[in-house]
Formats: sequence, structure tokens, C-alpha cells
Amino acid sequence: MKKILIVSTVVPFVLGGGELIVDWLDETLKKYGYKSDVIKIPFRSCPPDMLEQMLALRLLDVGERADTLIAIRTPSYLIRHPNKVVWFIHHHRGAYDLWGTPYQDIPGTLEGLRIKESIVRSDNVFLREAKKIYTNSRVVSHRLKKFNDISSEVLYPPLMNPEEYRNDGYGDYIFYPSRLTHHKRQYLAIEAMKYTQSGVRLVTAGHPESPAYLQQLESTVLKNNLSDKVKIISRWITHEEKIELFSNSLACAYIPFDEDSYGYVSLEAFHSRKSVITCNDSGGTLEIVEDGVNGFIAQPEPMAIAECFDRLFLNNKLAERMGHAGYDRVLDMDISWDHVVEKLVK
Repeated sequence: MKKILIVSTVVPFVLGGGELIVDWLDETLKKYGYKSDVIKIPFRSCPPDMLEQMLALRLLDVGERADTLIAIRTPSYLIRHPNKVVWFIHHHRGAYDLWGTPYQDIPGTLEGLRIKESIVRSDNVFLREAKKIYTNSRVVSHRLKKFNDISSEVLYPPLMNPEEYRNDGYGDYIFYPSRLTHHKRQYLAIEAMKYTQSGVRLVTAGHPESPAYLQQLESTVLKNNLSDKVKIISRWITHEEKIELFSNSLACAYIPFDEDSYGYVSLEAFHSRKSVITCNDSGGTLEIVEDGVNGFIAQPEPMAIAECFDRLFLNNKLAERMGHAGYDRVLDMDISWDHVVEKLVK
């Protein structure tokens, strides 16, 4: 029986796509008859400590008992193995595409520049140890080529049990599930509600990453008298709650800034036969959302987003047609675990 070891870094008590992809891959490999094990390594993305943590990762010896090692989240690929495969979901973005933006998390000092350059040099060396590199989107493949001159192949991550999602009709609210953090831009969706002309509502749900951002969202609702139109569920919702909220929604909003991939939110919407409203600077979502076909691609401006919300509310048949087109898009792209296993384990 082939033995496969999955390694990834994690942030304790944070659950997101980077964590789910590890657990779901492990579960799937076991279903396919492989002997699979997982090593999750706590990693703090704190600039003063990152280089020491990276050295510690390099010094880890997991042995050669596994036939294949699959590394997921940065910088787990520093771990040594003679048959290493990388499913690369993003860089440490503060050292790459977010350098020089408001989301840069490494200080723009001489010391910060040294940390940034060390991260890039490390990636240039240790990613090249991999026998094969896959990414979760064309966006991430493009970044790897641009910043590291490394070629890769796109391998889209599927949901674990997509058949659990259902459609119970097309209600009166747009659903936006995602952790509440600034670059997910829930504030844009809430501000859009100031300009809607129909009876459409907005429901956003997710764990707040900071009290200040949650306060910003709640203040926007109160200041603009949107309490009857906007509901903020500021906690992790259960899987069952999420399925229920998707099933009765009109459509889904997912409008992050330059996202690494299409996001599980988009897949969950399409498996619920709901269309996705995104923005033209949202990154990976543009690989699955087709404007006017299975969703809308709007300018990242409240009035433009509001127009998309109203169009779907005022045309229920359009919402239904686009939602079913989204499901067809997932099938056409062969976003499935059969495809993933075939690629990762050869």
C-alpha cells in the first residue's frame, strides 16, 4: 500500500480553506485506498520570527517511510523528502504581491527588506526540490512564474461532500459567508446596500478577525439605517447553517481583493445552484465566474455591486438560470477529487 504524508503549516484556532484542503485531501486519499498521514506545523506569520521558524522547518526530518510527501501551505515545502510534491496555495503574500500595498505585513524598513528577500531566496531554492508543483489557480501559477520563475500546473481544489448542498428556492437575500477581515471586503457589500432600489437584503457570516473591523461593519449598518436590510452573523456558522443559508439565498457575493483562488465560497454557491457576484479585481474568482452567465463581475464600487444585487432580485428567473449555469461550470472544469488524486499520486 502506497504511503503518503501530507505536511502543512497552520495557524492555531483559525479554520479556512488552507486547513480544509489538508483534511479533505487526507480523507480522500484514505477513501482511495492509500495509507495517508498528516503533519500540521504551527507557524506564526510574524516577521521577526519567520526566518527562525523556516530554519526549524528545514531541520525537520520526517524520514523516508512515506513514498510521497505532499506539501500544502507555505513554507511547509522546506521539509526534506526525496519524492516531494507541492500543492501550492499561495506565497507569504506580504513578501510578494502585497508588498507595497495596504495589506503588506512586513515593515518597509531595512530589516523588513532583509526578511522579504530571505523569504524569496528560500522559496527560489526549496520549491525547486519538488518533483512537481501544482497550484490552486491560474492567479497563483502566474505569481510563481512572475516572482520565482517557476512553472506549475493548475489543480483546482474541490469540496469534500458537494452533494450535501441543495437548492430550496431563490429568496430575497444575498449571502456572503467568509471570515470577517478587511481584504474580504464585506464593507463593500454593506455599503452597496445603501444604493439598492429593490427589497434585496444582505446576510454576511463569519468569524471577525479583529474587533475594529467588526465595529466598522456594524457602524456602517447603523449610520446608514440598514438594520432591516443587512444581517451580520459575527461567528463561525456550522456546516448545517451554511448549507441552509445557501439553499434559501437569492445569490452569493464573494468580493475579496485579489484572492488566491476562486474560494470554496464560489464552489458552495454553484453546488447550491446560486450565482456569484464578484469584482473585477477579486483574482481567482474570475477563473470560474463568467459575467452574465453564472454571475456578475462588477467594479469594486458600492453602486456597481448594488446594481447586480437589484438585477437578481428583480428577475428571479435570471437568478435561477445563472445559478444552474454555475453548477454546469464546475462540471465542465472537472473540479473533482478523482482528478486531484490522479494528478497528485502517480
